[in-house]
Amino acid sequence: MAEQDNGAHDGTAPGGGAPHIDATALDEAVRFTSDLIRLDTTNRGGGDGTEREAAEYVAARLAEAGIEPLLLEKAPGRTNVVARVPGADPAAPALLVHGHLDVVPADPGEWQVHPFSGEIRDGVVWGRGAVDMKDSDAMVLAVVRAWARAGVRPARDIVLAFTADEEDTAQYGSGFLVEHRPELFEGCTEAIGESGAFTFHPGDGRRIYPVAAGERGTAWLTLTAGGRAGHGSKINRENAVTRLSAAVTRIGEHTWPVRLTPVVRAALTELAGLYGVPLPDLDADDPAALAAGVDDLLARIGPAAALIAPTVRNSANPTMLDAGYKVNVIPGRARAHVDGRVLPGGEQEFTDTLDRLTGPGVDWEHLHHEIPLQAPVDGPAFAVMREALLHFDPGAHVIPYCMSGGTDAKQFSRLGVTGYGFMPLRLPPGFDYQAMFHGVDERVPVDALHFGTRVLDRALRAL
Repeated sequence: MAEQDNGAHDGTAPGGGAPHIDATALDEAVRFTSDLIRLDTTNRGGGDGTEREAAEYVAARLAEAGIEPLLLEKAPGRTNVVARVPGADPAAPALLVHGHLDVVPADPGEWQVHPFSGEIRDGVVWGRGAVDMKDSDAMVLAVVRAWARAGVRPARDIVLAFTADEEDTAQYGSGFLVEHRPELFEGCTEAIGESGAFTFHPGDGRRIYPVAAGERGTAWLTLTAGGRAGHGSKINRENAVTRLSAAVTRIGEHTWPVRLTPVVRAALTELAGLYGVPLPDLDADDPAALAAGVDDLLARIGPAAALIAPTVRNSANPTMLDAGYKVNVIPGRARAHVDGRVLPGGEQEFTDTLDRLTGPGVDWEHLHHEIPLQAPVDGPAFAVMREALLHFDPGAHVIPYCMSGGTDAKQFSRLGVTGYGFMPLRLPPGFDYQAMFHGVDERVPVDALHFGTRVLDRALRAL
């Protein structure tokens, strides 16, 4: 994949200035990605994980550049790193740049390359965390180290946070930092983090970069059905398994109404314009007409609909069942788990709907609950991110989108920080970025890391 790295696209910030993202910075982005992958930071959930080695690695790279890191733990081994890079204007609001150090489990037997090898093969870095998100951690490190070598200062203070436990509940990571060390983020008003600004190829020659300006909320649920225990050979109209199964079926088959947030509206509007498709009435009072119009628009924009379709509705997917201990015994209790995701403004609808769908004899409660988010797409921050991407890929299209899942931005929002997903990668056609998340054979092209490092540098100095 050819990179655009010439003349007008040399990495200078708006207003000029000599480029300083040199070969050393590009090499470091790749090397740091590989090194971090080799440090097994698997998070198995429930407190089972350790990020200490990776945190120490990050802290050492920062210290080498004269940036003083703080290592903070809620529990032994669950280590976070926080540092502040001084800006040219100390009175200006600070910018938070955050990335997590933990990864989800990986079974080596399923992979072509060992998931913790960090192997670089044919211009690609392989391993768990290659896109989620040790590559981003590495690019951030490479950028701030390049600044230190060149004597560059960003426009405002930049707070760096490399966190633990993002892949579970964040209680050992960003949740711990927000609750116990909020002073470290004093002055931060905006943040950038994971899952945005990657190349999406819809298959028609276009290149789309979705920048996350929203997240659905997390509503992981436990359903509990009560009943009358008894012998499996007897008629039982109070069977907990039957009650639970009926509730799970109703939830799994439910069609949620379309609910359009400002971010999703903006995305639909931009994609309709990009594809020359008539924009339906997004303010239709009739829910059926709104759903039909949105579904028709999504069908007309083809594969690009995958960026938007998961976020036009709330959702609830049954994922786990647990009941009984012997085939001829009807249990008195049965449980299920549901992965619910909630749009901004959709919390009450979600609660009311679950109350109705679970029905009599089945109770539900939150196993884990996190708020939805949305950020402005018509302000200066989004404009800077758009410009930085188009500077290095002028023929591309940058759109806002809402993430179907969530990130540490939820935790930092409790400090009044507005979050965006912006960790750039220019990817070749056929490279399914989203499938790499938690997938087998996770990997990232070296060229993508070079591109992302240059774009991050330009954006961070202008934000």
